[in-house]
Amino acid sequence: MPDQAAGSDQVAGPRPAVIGWDAYLAAWSPLHGGYDPTQATPLVQGWLRIAYVLARLVVRAGIGPNAVTAAGLALSVLVPVVTAAGAGWPAAAALLVVASAVLDTVDGAVAVISGRTTRLGQVYDSFADRLAEGCWLVAFALLGAAPWLVVASGGLAWLHEYLRARAAVAGLPDIGAVTVGERPTRILVVVFALLFAGAGGLAGPEFPIGTVTAASAIWALLQATALLHLFAVVQRDLR
Repeated sequence: MPDQAAGSDQVAGPRPAVIGWDAYLAAWSPLHGGYDPTQATPLVQGWLRIAYVLARLVVRAGIGPNAVTAAGLALSVLVPVVTAAGAGWPAAAALLVVASAVLDTVDGAVAVISGRTTRLGQVYDSFADRLAEGCWLVAFALLGAAPWLVVASGGLAWLHEYLRARAAVAGLPDIGAVTVGERPTRILVVVFALLFAGAGGLAGPEFPIGTVTAASAIWALLQATALLHLFAVVQRDLR
């Protein structure tokens, strides 16, 4: 599933009414390249439902989508800080990644159900996503992953998102393809790597190094595969 779009806080006037679930899905789809959430897996639909429920609470509290985006990014900035605290702490950093991912979904949901989606908000959201992923990879490097592998992993992920963005500007009518390297996949790789690194770090320093090295390699392999897949689809659809 592609990155979630967020809206802007700079909206004047009374607070808009919160839309219902069906209307939310109908508004969500065009903001994500026409991706039909009703055809998604039960896991994805469940994730969207959780985001919708939380976003309703956020909207009723009067909190805007950009504030949620900023909070999610702040949690990701803390990931390498917490990771560097010592053995066992990477597991706590994994929980921060999960919380950040939840907020990254909620910010877009807040924008949609409150009618506050803007192009500028989408730029903020994508920019925050790339910064967050950079923070996660810094945590991998701090745990002992080879710097070149960390840079390669991040570069491939950013190329994947850049190719889709440029293709959309060039006229790609939808997201092109849902690849194996979408952001939810990256989140899962990071969360499980940090959890295992935290648990294994209590036994010795070698386990975390091996864990994050393997995770970085898996991330890079998935992103390379995803990039080739997306490139082939873009070439076909824009030819």
